[in-house]
Amino acid sequence: MSRRELGVVREASRIVFAAMVFGLLILPTRSAAHDIPDQILLSGFLKPEGDRLHLIVRIPLVMFLNLNFPKRGTGFLALDHMEEPLDVATSAIAREILIYEDNTRLKFASASARISRPSDRSFESYVTARENIHGPPLAPQTNVFWNQGYVDAHLEYTIRSEHSSFSLDFQVAPGLRDRLKLILRLLRPDGSIRAYELHPGTGLVFLDPRWYQAAWTFVKLGCAHILDGLDHLLFLLCLVAPFRLRHIWTLVGVVTSFTVAHSVTLIAAALGMVPKGEWFPPLVEMLIALSILYMAVDNVVAAELKHRWRITALFGLVHGFGFSFVLQQDLQFAGSHFLLSLLSFNIGVEIGQVLFLLAVVPIVSLVTQVARLQRYVIIVLSALAGHTAWHWTVERFETLRLKQAGGFDRADWGMVLILGAVVSLIGIVVWLVFRNGVRRSTRQPGAGD
Repeated sequence: MSRRELGVVREASRIVFAAMVFGLLILPTRSAAHDIPDQILLSGFLKPEGDRLHLIVRIPLVMFLNLNFPKRGTGFLALDHMEEPLDVATSAIAREILIYEDNTRLKFASASARISRPSDRSFESYVTARENIHGPPLAPQTNVFWNQGYVDAHLEYTIRSEHSSFSLDFQVAPGLRDRLKLILRLLRPDGSIRAYELHPGTGLVFLDPRWYQAAWTFVKLGCAHILDGLDHLLFLLCLVAPFRLRHIWTLVGVVTSFTVAHSVTLIAAALGMVPKGEWFPPLVEMLIALSILYMAVDNVVAAELKHRWRITALFGLVHGFGFSFVLQQDLQFAGSHFLLSLLSFNIGVEIGQVLFLLAVVPIVSLVTQVARLQRYVIIVLSALAGHTAWHWTVERFETLRLKQAGGFDRADWGMVLILGAVVSLIGIVVWLVFRNGVRRSTRQPGAGD
C-alpha cells in the first residue's frame, strides 16, 4: 500500500469513527431505573485526651443480629436483660474496629454501652453522645424493635501521649463493603476536627499522618488504582500493542505524553477546577471508553506509531479526570499533607503503569516476533478491546443521559466553557503540529530543487 493510499485509509477511518460517535450521541435510548442500595451508617468519635483515648461509636442494631438480643412481646428488646449482651457487643466492636498508637495495637481498658432509640440525636456532637451513653438507660417498658435503634458504646484505651500517631483498621462486616460506612470524627488535641468516611476493607488508615505515612499511603493508592482499573489497563494495552522492542524510545515518548497529560487534569481536578454536576463523572467515564475504542480502531487500520504521542496526550487529559474521582475520596487521608499526597498518588499511578508495561510489552513483542503474525495479533487484541469498549460506551452513555436529567447550573456551564476552550486550544496546537509533520514526511525527495 502506497503512502497516499495509507493516508486515505487513515482519513476514512477517522471519518467513520467520528460518524459512530455522532450517531451514538444522537441515538435515543430507553431510560432505566437504578435502584439505590441500602446504606448502613455507623457514626463515631475518636478523641485522644491526656493518657486516654476515647472511642465513641453508634452501630445500628441490625449489625448485631447474630447476638440474638433478648426480646419480649412481638419482637421488642428486653431492655432490663441487656447488661450481658451489651458486654458481648462492646467486645465485638473492639475486635472489629482496631486502633493503633504508633503501630502498636491498643486494648480497651474500660467500656460502657447502651441501647438508644431510632429517634435519638445525641451523636450530633461528642459531648452529647458521651452524656447519652453514661446517662440513665431507657426504661424497661420502652419499645425498641429488635432491628431498629442503636447500640451506643464508649471504649477507653490507655495511651502514652495524646500527640501520638493513631491509626484505625475498620473490619466490621467486610462482605458489606459497598453498603456499610463509618463516619468518624477525630477530635485533635489542638481543638480541630477531621472527618473520615471509612469502608470495610480499606485497611490501616493513619488518622493524623506524618508526611512519610501520607506519602506511602498515596503511592500505594495510586498503584492499586491503575492496576485495578480495567478500563485504564485496556487503554494501555491498545496503546502499546503495535510496538515492538525496537520501538522502545517511541514508546517512551508515547507513555510520557500520556503521563504529563493525565497529571495536568489530575491536579486540576484535585484543586476543584472541574464541574461539580453529577453528569461530569459519567461523561468522563464514557470518554475513557471512547478513547479505548478509538485506539482499537486506529490499531486495526495501521496506526502510524511515530505520531501516536499526540492523540495519546489528548486522551491522557480525559484519563486524568478519571484518576481524580478516586483521589477525591482518598484525600481525606492526606491530613495536612495535601500537595505531597497528590504528588505521591501520581507517582503511584506511574509505578502501576510501568509495572503493567514491563509485563505486557515483552510478551506482545515475543508473540509477534514473527512478522507475519504481528498484524493478526494486533487485530485480534484490538478487536476484543474495541468490542468491550463499545459496550462500555453504550452503558456509560445511558448513565450520562440519566444524570443530565437534573440539568446544569451556571457554575457548571462556566466550567464547561473554560475546559472546552482549553481542550480546543490544545487540540488546535496538536493538529497544527501533526499537519506539519505529515507534510514533511510526505514531501518527495528533491521537491523544490
